[in-house]
Amino acid sequence: MEFKNYKAIYFIGAGGIGMSALVRYSISRGLVVAGYDRVSTELTQKLEDEGALLHYTEDVDAIPQACRYPETTLVVYTPAVPATHKELLYFRQRGYRVIKRAELLGILTRTHKGLCFAGTHGKTTTSAMCAHILHQSHIDCNAFLGGISKNYGTNYILANSDYVVIEADEFDRSFHHLRPWASVITSTDPDHLDIYGTEEAYLESFQHYTTLIQEGGLLLVNTRSTLQPQTNDKVEVCSYGLHDGQYHAENIVIENGEIYFDYISPTQTLQRVQLGQPILINIENAIAAMAIAQHCGCNEEELRYGIMTYKGVDRRFDFKIRTPHHVLISDYAHHPREIYESARSIRQLYPDRHITAIFQPHLYTRTRDFYMEFAKALSQLDEVVVTDIYPARELPIPGVGPHLIYDNLKTGVERELVHTEDILSYIGQRDFDVLVILGAGDLDNNISHITQLITQKEP
Repeated sequence: MEFKNYKAIYFIGAGGIGMSALVRYSISRGLVVAGYDRVSTELTQKLEDEGALLHYTEDVDAIPQACRYPETTLVVYTPAVPATHKELLYFRQRGYRVIKRAELLGILTRTHKGLCFAGTHGKTTTSAMCAHILHQSHIDCNAFLGGISKNYGTNYILANSDYVVIEADEFDRSFHHLRPWASVITSTDPDHLDIYGTEEAYLESFQHYTTLIQEGGLLLVNTRSTLQPQTNDKVEVCSYGLHDGQYHAENIVIENGEIYFDYISPTQTLQRVQLGQPILINIENAIAAMAIAQHCGCNEEELRYGIMTYKGVDRRFDFKIRTPHHVLISDYAHHPREIYESARSIRQLYPDRHITAIFQPHLYTRTRDFYMEFAKALSQLDEVVVTDIYPARELPIPGVGPHLIYDNLKTGVERELVHTEDILSYIGQRDFDVLVILGAGDLDNNISHITQLITQKEP
């Protein structure tokens, strides 16, 4: 399939962070771009400003005329959209070419050298790091990221380059549509058990993904993963980690809020690399990003400068306020391991301050499967506020609610259950020392208001 065969492209779920990058790519190709999303957000408004024709009600009549010709319109949807969606049914019943978002990304990995970043967690940060290193180097890259890069204010980079950086999503086995030239697997902690059923099936999905790497390519796997790759014998398989693996860090130093480390690879050692976003959990991500960039041909100066100037991704350990009196962090962490690492990092940064987390659980199934792990991870902090579960694509499950996490927090941890709609009022009535907003739901849509409420309490 070629873009040149189409004059229009219609996105169902256009406002998703992954979909929106493809919306922008399609606009850049001169196509008529239209679509649907459930809610209007700051991101969808930006897409409209850039030329996308979007609407926010499930309404076939709202589909623009330019998208009513099956032979010239491609339809792309996200797996989160239900099969009963009226517009999706309309297109399918009329013979349109309807593909998943991942299939469109898969096409790009067949026309470019795909640098794909997979894993339960860490893939957004690591892919954004690698994209930044490459983009500021003599090599350059295209990129479709799972978050808004603070270096560029977007989740999409367009360049005249053979390389394309892609976040490889394991949800619904979407990453099976890709054909990577090189890939990182950051982690394989079980997740999406509503899709996979068992941890074994989850790992099998990653194993199949490793068979898709092209001959002559590279696979880089975190040493903490139990994955047994099944690559072609012409694919180079390497390991990486914080302290172990063929690619790792040594001589980690924290000085005046900055982090330095030695980057160790099989062919090169870079001493005293400065980490641009000085968070301990990012050292491991930086090792993987540098390894892929090095494999693509970045030199020592470009590797150093890329990591030093990396600014982070929105909602990934994202500091909104950082003063002697108040700290506010927004973090997309929504898996127990992610929350464990986030809480550990905050505790390391602020060992003597009172740390409060407001956690919005994401999905009933994930809460059902991991509530004990969530409680254990959150119990590293001083105070935990648990909101209603963000359902996303799911219907409620009897007996599953935020109380499962709340009831299993460690003795001594201050705790409260607060309805999501009451959070702003709750924050307005409190004064926090260090506050982190955790979760992948819609609570972060209020982060500007939350920032304002806390800023007003500054002395």
